[in-house]
Amino acid sequence: MREAPLGGPEMRPQRLLRLGTDTAATTINEGQNMNGRVRYCSLVLAGAILAASNPAQAQRGEPMAPPEAKYDISLRRSIMVPMRDGVELSTDLYFPEGAGDKLPVVLMRTAYNKNAYWETGRGAPYVFAGQGHVVAVQDKRGRYESYKSQYSVYGGDDTDGYDTVDWLARQPWANGKVGTYGCSYLGDVQMMQARHRNPQLAAMVPQDSGGSLGYVDGRYRYGSFVSGGALELAYGFTWLWSSGNKIYYGPPDRIDASEWFATEAARYFDPAPTLPEMDYEEAWATLPLVDMVRAHDGPLTDWEDLVSSGMTDPYWDQFGYLGDDDRFDVPALFINSWYDAGARDLFHEFDLLSRNAESARARDNQFIITSPTTHCGEEEATEQTIVGARDLGDARKDLWKIYVDWFDHWLKGIDNKVTEMPKVQYYLMGKNEWRSANEWPLPNTRFTTYYLHSDGRANSRYGTGSLSMLPPGDEPPDSYTYDPATPVPSKGGNMCCTWRTRLAAGSFDQSDTEMRQDVLVYSSHVLQEGIEVTGPIEALLYVSSSAKDTDFTAKLVDVYPDGKAYNVQEGIFRARYREGFDKKVWMSPGEVYEIEIDLQATSNYFGPGHRIRLEVSSSNFPRFDRNLNTGGNNYDEAEWEVAANTVHHSGKHASHIVLPVVPLP
Repeated sequence: MREAPLGGPEMRPQRLLRLGTDTAATTINEGQNMNGRVRYCSLVLAGAILAASNPAQAQRGEPMAPPEAKYDISLRRSIMVPMRDGVELSTDLYFPEGAGDKLPVVLMRTAYNKNAYWETGRGAPYVFAGQGHVVAVQDKRGRYESYKSQYSVYGGDDTDGYDTVDWLARQPWANGKVGTYGCSYLGDVQMMQARHRNPQLAAMVPQDSGGSLGYVDGRYRYGSFVSGGALELAYGFTWLWSSGNKIYYGPPDRIDASEWFATEAARYFDPAPTLPEMDYEEAWATLPLVDMVRAHDGPLTDWEDLVSSGMTDPYWDQFGYLGDDDRFDVPALFINSWYDAGARDLFHEFDLLSRNAESARARDNQFIITSPTTHCGEEEATEQTIVGARDLGDARKDLWKIYVDWFDHWLKGIDNKVTEMPKVQYYLMGKNEWRSANEWPLPNTRFTTYYLHSDGRANSRYGTGSLSMLPPGDEPPDSYTYDPATPVPSKGGNMCCTWRTRLAAGSFDQSDTEMRQDVLVYSSHVLQEGIEVTGPIEALLYVSSSAKDTDFTAKLVDVYPDGKAYNVQEGIFRARYREGFDKKVWMSPGEVYEIEIDLQATSNYFGPGHRIRLEVSSSNFPRFDRNLNTGGNNYDEAEWEVAANTVHHSGKHASHIVLPVVPLP
């Protein structure tokens, strides 16, 4: 490739958590060292070197390679693109040499440093430019070379995306059609700008983009920072600390930024601050939550506002999160993963863009492909894909070719039949094979109720809990003690962005967690025939507590014949929100309440000799923050109460899980 440049008070933890030796521990890999320092999250989330830095998804063999480049690529760096309010955003342009005079454009807007691509010489800009598209990679406002404005999470991304598409479409070398691409934050901002319906936006490929949702289909998500009213603690804090701070540097005001960043000297200038070393496990245990960043001498972030703002607080309105009433007019190819935090969220997006489409072209051209992988790991599947510790077989799919065909069709007008593929393509874990359909949920789904049973002693996997399609009779409830000082430790899970910690996403054996007395375990009989479970999952529990407020968690588990118990999906619900997220209603001792836990979605084959298992407890830490059981704000408290929690299963209070069972072919 040839380069063608163009012109506070000190605060400390108040009370720490006591964790036992059963906390999950997973070896991690360090990210690539660039310019003398580790830019781990920049590389992983930008998608530049994902395979080398995602330990939750082991590599055995080689992933499918992108198509061979048809063109040499030249680079124009650090062009300052004006937004409607006068802010300029630094943008790199990758040109395919000899591809023609009027070219389509693929836009990638990132919070993780656009320079990660050209510094490594790898990634999506080279793939798409090599196939004849101009690729624009932009630092979002307030980040890296776009340092001259205040950064906030998703702040300005909806209108900045619109304005950038306008600017690109007007360039003399452009054919007027712009597509967007990217994973995680790069996927979220695509969705946010799409609600403004820029007529030049011709197609999107949003990948693992569930963070774009605000309040959709009765659920608040806000960047995937909240789930069931609880905070996604490990992800939220780790991401804010490492990738969401507000402090970035640039040249003095008297120097033209576009000229400076295009110089050779700027190659060795890093706009990002050097962050203090962080023991995330220690930080996650800090109370009160609102002081976690300050207590560890962290940088300025949105953490305090994020954790202290309620579900319906006007604070969230400034960010452009998607809602039920947003309208769209763009074909989209959604890329999803079962072990990402938002596996169901992307199906909500898929449905939202279909039902709220402004045209038949948009309504009829929404597609989704879901892999068995972790966050942004879809292209890295191999002939033996290990997700966490679970072997999920040959999960490869030629995604790069599909992406190229998608953009060739919508941006170049090539009739390559890409829109004739099935609307829904998904990987059936356990069977370890790709399946397809044209509807979601699948048209032949039987939503099947599995009821909880026991004689009052379902505590741990040594207890008497069972799961069956027979409704319960007169059965005593199951009770346990939830002490926030010793919460149930997270082990794997469907989450994002904890790569620099000992908490890895993915599927792991839960047998040690299931030995705890504060984990209720309900297992089916040994299956004589296999069962496919594909679709959204809900658990409905009848509960009571000695506390004014507490949490209830649920985890769907696939128990193998050898006893290994692999987590499939999981969820949480904060009891104060049982009458709606717009109000807080406290519990009274002895009263029984109905709560519903969203377990997102999955596609899993429980084979012959396996068992279906449901774990119920009141904590899953540090994935979710601990409910301190006081009925207070939770985020500003450092003291807690111990709760006696109960799950009821009787004729009147029939706790159950609803599984989307699909008949096998």
